[in-house]
Amino acid sequence: MIVHRYWQPLQEFNTVKQQLDQLFDDFAGVETAPTTWTPAVTLVESEEALMLHVQLPGVDADAIDIQAGREVVAISGDRTAPELSEGAKLRRNEFRYGAFRRVVSLPVAIDPKAVTADYEAGILVLMLPKAEDERNKVVKVSVTGAAEKSAITEAANDNADATEAQ
Repeated sequence: MIVHRYWQPLQEFNTVKQQLDQLFDDFAGVETAPTTWTPAVTLVESEEALMLHVQLPGVDADAIDIQAGREVVAISGDRTAPELSEGAKLRRNEFRYGAFRRVVSLPVAIDPKAVTADYEAGILVLMLPKAEDERNKVVKVSVTGAAEKSAITEAANDNADATEAQ
């Protein structure tokens, strides 16, 4: 039985990268995760508003900046790492610290002046009321019959003739 084995350069590159990362972690004596991070979000739409949930565990409410426009919301801030006590040595750190920024494009326009925010247990909840023109998208369309259509066309032609005569 012949077994064909194909060369997979990307898999081998990934293996080498993992080995190098492990070598540097062993040399430094500390395991760390990347320092930049992006909070996860959930966006829910109802008839009247959008509700945006943002995961911000360990972030102080004072360190959160929210900017809302008609079609976009930007959340930024900073999560600082706790200081180690004297004599303590960090051996593993998988938490992500530092500055973050998340910009969320909205599927409909909102009223930025009416946005409210609530922050509890590491979850930021933004209530984004839809703009008034977005709420009333149902428009009554009138149907014109053939007789009405010809009367409208004649009136338009008469107006065009009068304009040309002037």
